[in-house]
Amino acid sequence: MASSASLSLPLHFPNPNPRPIFSPKPTKSTTLKPPAPTTTVKPLFALPPADVDSATIAAIGGGSVAALAAALSLSDPENRRRLQAEEVGGGDKEVVKDYFNKSGFERWKKIYGETDDVNRVQRDIRLGHSKTVENVMKMLTDESPLQGVSVCDAGCGTGCLAIPLAKEGAVVTAADISAAMVAEAEKQAKEQLKLSNGFSAGPVLPKFVVKDLESLDGKYDTVVCLDVLIHYPQSKADGMIAHLASLAENRLLISFAPKTLYYDVLKRIGELFPGPSKATRAYLHSEADVERALKKVGWRIRKRGLTTTQFYFSRLVEAVPAN
Repeated sequence: MASSASLSLPLHFPNPNPRPIFSPKPTKSTTLKPPAPTTTVKPLFALPPADVDSATIAAIGGGSVAALAAALSLSDPENRRRLQAEEVGGGDKEVVKDYFNKSGFERWKKIYGETDDVNRVQRDIRLGHSKTVENVMKMLTDESPLQGVSVCDAGCGTGCLAIPLAKEGAVVTAADISAAMVAEAEKQAKEQLKLSNGFSAGPVLPKFVVKDLESLDGKYDTVVCLDVLIHYPQSKADGMIAHLASLAENRLLISFAPKTLYYDVLKRIGELFPGPSKATRAYLHSEADVERALKKVGWRIRKRGLTTTQFYFSRLVEAVPAN
């Protein structure tokens, strides 16, 4: 769950439409290539980590479209997810909650942490997520300091964003659907923040709560929701974006896994390799759909950014009231 850790270069907004991965000429096969590393862009999101190396992806991508389609037809991710849902007695939300309180908690705690006990894919995702958080902090501090500004970190994970926000003086409410994640975030905050000793001002410990996005309430100057929309289909994402906007008075920052032909195919390839990281459904979202949902409730996108590494792809938007 996300946000769910760093960056210093100025924002740069690249062409949001990566080159298609297949040739427009149907008689030729082309090799599926990962996107070129982005070095000047500093925003966000990770598809659930697949422990698949680049050679495997290249081998699959090197085949024809027909071969790829045949391979995809052999996987049955929906059946796996149906069994998971039946096991926990619910739908997507219950699966996500169960995952991030159990095996997912240990996995993502390790990815978001500083341990060397990570594989190459996990280390790459850690780097991408770190760039995301750093870029978000730059967006939030570009215009004015955060001292005393109320911020809701919706989907706080292990506190990768909530803690830097508190260090900048923000008054933070951090929520997550996973009680295990919230407990770890609070533990990390107490260890990392030098709290007031009674004689001098210091960072204020964030208020950590166990809540899903739907249950969040209150009013905040700024609401940030990083790497969480991947758990919502577009039909539910529209309502969630509207709800988050209703909590924010001045700014709303959202990151999501971008839905393009290239990333959609990579996601489908990843589903050929079931494992612990495939425990939850992953939904991609087009920027146009997110922008439409924001416009519907009277908000407009002011800033955009994209972070990509080999296994981490995330679009970040900052929205403000249209009037």
